Amino acid sequence: MISRRNIRVKVMQTLYTLSTADGQNYPEPVKLLKKQVDSSRQLFVYLLYVLTEVARYAEKDAIKRASKNLPSQQDLNVNTKLSGNEFLWKIIESSSFKKAIEDEKPNLIEDTTNQIKKIYNELTKSEEYHKYIQLESREKKSEKEIIVFIFTDLMLPSEDFTSHVEEHFTNWDDDADMMNQLMLNYLQKPGSYNLQDMLSQEKWDFAKSLLQTTREKREYVLDLIKPKLKNWDAERIAVLDMILMEMGVCELLFFETIPTKVTINEYIDLAKAYSTPQSGQFVNGILDNIHKDLASQDKIHKVSFKQKA
Repeated sequence: MISRRNIRVKVMQTLYTLSTADGQNYPEPVKLLKKQVDSSRQLFVYLLYVLTEVARYAEKDAIKRASKNLPSQQDLNVNTKLSGNEFLWKIIESSSFKKAIEDEKPNLIEDTTNQIKKIYNELTKSEEYHKYIQLESREKKSEKEIIVFIFTDLMLPSEDFTSHVEEHFTNWDDDADMMNQLMLNYLQKPGSYNLQDMLSQEKWDFAKSLLQTTREKREYVLDLIKPKLKNWDAERIAVLDMILMEMGVCELLFFETIPTKVTINEYIDLAKAYSTPQSGQFVNGILDNIHKDLASQDKIHKVSFKQKA
């Protein structure tokens, strides 16, 4: 479920944490990486839980309003169509989702209900919601679209909700973009992902190898990077830029099945997204120069997936 780009982000974050440890007693690097991945999984499960609870809140709202001492006609006629959304129940009834919620229940946040209610109230004011409840049939497209709408147009843009998430999940700032993509991927095939293990063994092996190789080969890689810095002082370059370049050079040299073009493009994009505005161009120039040198010296040996198979 987590892509290779997501993995690179997690490795980058782990290396950054280790580089700024300042004598703090951090766990062994691979354990720290595992903790980073686990924190992303917990955040994703929480977002998915809130999404499903917003959609189910219509039924709770109807019961609550109908139980008033003097319910109005409006109180007695709350539309509960959304609570029976077929797309929603594909998520709720999946064994992976059930287990994830059961495992995370002790960690669910006390003020979550208030956030769910706020998002639901905003939903009921929206044009998309009123179009949805007016449909007599349950078309697959409309069932899916309203669930996606809740996440992309109500949860993510809400400063109140994102502040709430940021307060309880320290990794929100780093993982927000990744969470958006993961959720959209998940909602393509709800229930088909294993929420207990968001990394396949192959991807976890890649993550560990990238982390360990970047650490072990650091001195060697820095010897390749520093001559390319020209008038730049290596000590004054953004820490993340250096980490991304170190990771990129390691991929060029030691990860034989990853095409060089893919590697360079990935680290350019990561530099743009996570470092300074000029970082993408800077990282591109350094990695491209090193790649040309290594290729001319016949030090880059790539194996295609077809050949490997």
